[in-house]
Amino acid sequence: MTTAPPNPTAARTSAGAAPAARPQAAGATDPNASMRLREIVFGAAPAAAVRTAAGLQLADALGDGPATAEELAAATGTQPRAMRRLLRALASHGVFAETEDGTFVHTDMSRLLRDDSPGSLRHIALWCTEPWTWQAWPRLADAVRTGEGVFPDLFGKSFFEYLHSEGGESARVFDRAMSASSRQAAADMAEYVDLTGVRTVADIGGGQGLVLAALLEANPGVAGTLLDLPSVVAGADPRLRDGGALADRVTLVPGDCRDAIPVRADLYVIKNILEWDDASTRATLANVVAAAEPGARVLVIENVVDDSPSMRFTTAMDLLLLLNVGGAKHTQASMTALMTEAGLTVGEVLPVNAYLHAFESVVAK
Repeated sequence: MTTAPPNPTAARTSAGAAPAARPQAAGATDPNASMRLREIVFGAAPAAAVRTAAGLQLADALGDGPATAEELAAATGTQPRAMRRLLRALASHGVFAETEDGTFVHTDMSRLLRDDSPGSLRHIALWCTEPWTWQAWPRLADAVRTGEGVFPDLFGKSFFEYLHSEGGESARVFDRAMSASSRQAAADMAEYVDLTGVRTVADIGGGQGLVLAALLEANPGVAGTLLDLPSVVAGADPRLRDGGALADRVTLVPGDCRDAIPVRADLYVIKNILEWDDASTRATLANVVAAAEPGARVLVIENVVDDSPSMRFTTAMDLLLLLNVGGAKHTQASMTALMTEAGLTVGEVLPVNAYLHAFESVVAK
């Protein structure tokens, strides 16, 4: 229920967070600093290598046993020598491993690029390295100077307008990536959230409703409501729609949470939608408070950019948000301040997993 991961140290290591920097004595030089900085400035190379592996479905081509670069090249329609170079670059980051006899085998990370892997990150790897990202990252200095996104200047449209009108395959990759991310978060949320005493739960801006479905499956006595834009709700998870396994306990409400939330519930869940801009966040939180009864529970789930075991990941997402929509990930303090301003009494802030935090709150009486 509301507990930290069983091994926070392991989570912190697997998330790739850097250890806290130690102050250097005057004139002292970290002998690893030069190489670490060189690795950072070549950071596009491992990202491109992972994208290439994901696009080629290289992890699927490698079975349970070892394989040579030549065998993997034949399976993926690539040139053997170039394939070996790609595999060695990936293996240097722990994505695949090279054995003493020169063959390659899976690692925990490479298995996450398989389509059939639980928690697969293949589509997320593709999404985070889509062609538009390579055009946007060099404009980071402009975004830092202005505090605004660069997408309209690059493509003549806002991020979501472009994605839905001209995105093509990128839009489909985005949908698959968001679904994959939501499935993993839904499983973690079902373990985290204690619904003791809760009769009704509302998932606000909950997309296809994967989190809501997971909560309802784990709690047979609870009814739920999913609120999102009409086009999103129309594509809700089949379990929630007419004829679905959970349909008799679910109400689907088309709407925009920034305009109104015509839903009364014991628990409101708001996950990863309070990051576009402060005006939208204020509007959404105010609408929840207006709809809820005093004492209702509000659970805000967000990535945070402080006190997190996944700082490299969350701060990278924060910068990408700045580039594409001018949005921002929150610190614990900034999220708590906005929730308090809206009329919520914020309690504990606890990790759901290595990269998501839960802000527990109630509507002030």
